[in-house]
Amino acid sequence: PATLARLAEVPNIVAVKEASGNMTQIAEAIASVPEHFLVFSGDDAVTLPVIALGGVGIISVAANEIPHEMAALTRAALANDWATARTLNRKYLPLMQANFIESSPLPVKAVLAMMGKIEEVYRLPLVPMRRDTRSKLQRVVTDVGLISKPAGPVPEAAAFFIYENWAAGPHKIVVHRATCGQCSHGKGRPSGHDPNHAKWHGPYATLPEAREVAHAMTGVLIRSECKCI
Repeated sequence: PATLARLAEVPNIVAVKEASGNMTQIAEAIASVPEHFLVFSGDDAVTLPVIALGGVGIISVAANEIPHEMAALTRAALANDWATARTLNRKYLPLMQANFIESSPLPVKAVLAMMGKIEEVYRLPLVPMRRDTRSKLQRVVTDVGLISKPAGPVPEAAAFFIYENWAAGPHKIVVHRATCGQCSHGKGRPSGHDPNHAKWHGPYATLPEAREVAHAMTGVLIRSECKCI
């Protein structure tokens, strides 16, 4: 708070995003700066207490999924309509928390894909969510009403692996889906597998990415694709 108070005196520093999660620190920070200096919550789940302490809004993650609802929640709190603000907060708090069930922005991208807003494609270093956490996220998204209850589990994001087998020569490269029986998410042992002469590469989020990597690998490449593709 003391450092923030000094920074607030600099003319071209006009606001701060408070994402510490420490409400005592946030309260002290708001009390230490002049009224013209703006304090935003950086955590959806504490938007209401931050506004109650004098904050002016939220730099939101959940607004990617529920922009109208987050705007309504914030406007209600700023207008002292705490009943409306609390109702919205209570409904969407599980989603706000689930957005960090894995490293951001993985959960948000997965939710938007479940809602049909985007294709579920990840670029390295991002990789698809783990099956267990994705299932938990799916339940939350269903419970808050963003998607209908599915007849079965939401399919995992497509992922691909490259099998490099020096003994199948020279430098035989085969692209597999992660769910292929031979691949088993990069842990499979195809017929004749010799760990001294073969290895898996991946995962790759999309088939074009896997193909590009296969082409770029060194050596004389004979690239093929498994029947699972």
